[in-house]
Amino acid sequence: MIDFIERKQWVATKFHQIYGRGPQVWARAPGRVDLMGSHTDYNQGYVMTMTIDRDTWVAAAPRPDRQVAICSLNIEGCGEFSLDDLKPGTQRFSSPARWTDYAAGVAWALQSDGWPLHGFDGLVHSTVPFGSGLSSSAALEMAIGATFEALGGYQVVRVRMAQLGQQAENQYVGMNCGILDQFSSVMGEADSTILLDCRNLAGQIIPIAPELGVVICDTRSKRQLLGTEYSDRRAQCEEGARILGRFYPGVTALRDVTEEMVSSHRADLSETVYKRCRFIVEENQRVLDLPRRLPNGDTTRLGESFAASFAGARDLYEITVPVMEAMYEAMTTAPGVVGARQAGAGFGGCMVALVRKSSLELFTEYVGDTYFRLTGIQPNVFTIRASSGAGVL
Repeated sequence: MIDFIERKQWVATKFHQIYGRGPQVWARAPGRVDLMGSHTDYNQGYVMTMTIDRDTWVAAAPRPDRQVAICSLNIEGCGEFSLDDLKPGTQRFSSPARWTDYAAGVAWALQSDGWPLHGFDGLVHSTVPFGSGLSSSAALEMAIGATFEALGGYQVVRVRMAQLGQQAENQYVGMNCGILDQFSSVMGEADSTILLDCRNLAGQIIPIAPELGVVICDTRSKRQLLGTEYSDRRAQCEEGARILGRFYPGVTALRDVTEEMVSSHRADLSETVYKRCRFIVEENQRVLDLPRRLPNGDTTRLGESFAASFAGARDLYEITVPVMEAMYEAMTTAPGVVGARQAGAGFGGCMVALVRKSSLELFTEYVGDTYFRLTGIQPNVFTIRASSGAGVL
């Protein structure tokens, strides 16, 4: 990755070329990866999440008017919007939203929540791979939020900032996501994972055994979740919760459902809804098992949990694609692997592995060579560490 000082100098130079002056505010927010807990967040369940040391920066300089002009060093095209004319757009599941909609959405959510906003010229640079399942959109949202905070001289309560980021993505951009990505990006702590309770928005810090490393294996097959697949999965889960709620009044989400409930009422559920419910219930339990296994480096049970998660994602939730199958084969046969599974929402993007630190180099080389042999695609394989959450750089 680019050196910190070199990166800052480069962004500052580009900023001056675009705006004719230098930035006065620098903000950042990290991407994140789930070690366990696919699609459990919008079912009010549990996720074992961690930030990564890939992040999004926003360099900014205040303006005297109520305009926000923003450009990116990763994506062509700039955008500009007025803070006095922000209205949620209609949902656009047939095509991706413009990236500047995420910035405008955060402005709209903050302003709706009563926070004063100031116009600015901004330049974005991100080292979070796009469309890969590492929450590049949430990193942008939380970095924009931190920029508005710095310009306004205030700080929003961290959990509230995550909620506003989710609101921006749900209501302004039109992506019906859970709160996992924004919570992770704003609440992350260096060298720690977080056991997130998505109903209560409570996080518990969980250490990883020092002999284990975390490796991201990017299939280089970008996913696009502003389409029907994600929304369909969510609707199927909600249908399952509604049906089971008829038999168990305390059930309001799949968070409240047990394996026995799902099995007992299989006949009341369509086959598709049954599979979705079963996966979420089992995945929640795998998350809750991890705090007993991660700190102690229980490699046997960690491997079993990761394997079961991938199998469930493939057979029950049906979010794997051929490149993910190829990457899984490369990861699970590599030297030093403890466990491997999908990351993010699936449908391509990144996968994650726990690897013995003594074998990190061998693992990385083997996965790269094997995946390329299987697919003809050169993957991006890199070790990560948890970083601190969003704030001023």
